[in-house]
Amino acid sequence: MIDLHTHTIFSDGELIPSELVRRAQVLGLSAVALTDHADMSNLDFIIPRVRAAAEELSRLGPVKVLAGVEITHVPPPAIAPLVAEARELGAQIVVVHGEILVEPVAPGTNRAAIEAGADILAHPGLISPEEVELAARRGVALEISTRRGHCLGNGRVAALAREAGARLVVCTDAHSPSDLVDEAFARKVLLAAGLSEAEAEAAFANAREIIARAGALEA
Repeated sequence: MIDLHTHTIFSDGELIPSELVRRAQVLGLSAVALTDHADMSNLDFIIPRVRAAAEELSRLGPVKVLAGVEITHVPPPAIAPLVAEARELGAQIVVVHGEILVEPVAPGTNRAAIEAGADILAHPGLISPEEVELAARRGVALEISTRRGHCLGNGRVAALAREAGARLVVCTDAHSPSDLVDEAFARKVLLAAGLSEAEAEAAFANAREIIARAGALEA
């Protein structure tokens, strides 16, 4: 299991990176991305610190740790510049906080994230078929979330992704220890979203492909 969406004390998570990674190791995860919430006010603060932690924790092993960020609640026109800046600062995984049902995310965020070329559009809620087709063309992965509340749109996301051929990944969006899950539970969430066993396996494979592109693991 690979989790590409987690949070630490560098935003609103409860754990320092070392503890989050240790808990992921105990659950059997092979890789994890630290993707704290950021906007134009703190992007340059978070990424260098998370990157330093990720490099050292990866060196010590056995869990591969990626430095990432989640662009969160910014006006849609600001998303593309922030995605580009995040990559320049050394983010290996760029997630954008999608139009989740339980938060007042600005309309247009999903499309802006896809057009900006984010790696993952998190919990995209009532994403439109046209946006899912665009994600398929741009290679942006859509998240199936294991987190309470954030998972409300999973069924829609899974069904539209199947129709459009868009890539899916399963992530925890972990903010606390109780949010982390093992592969067995993640698989259940994928199946509950309406995916087949083969499609669930593809979601796990998509996560491996994303981190291989980031240079963290062999494909």
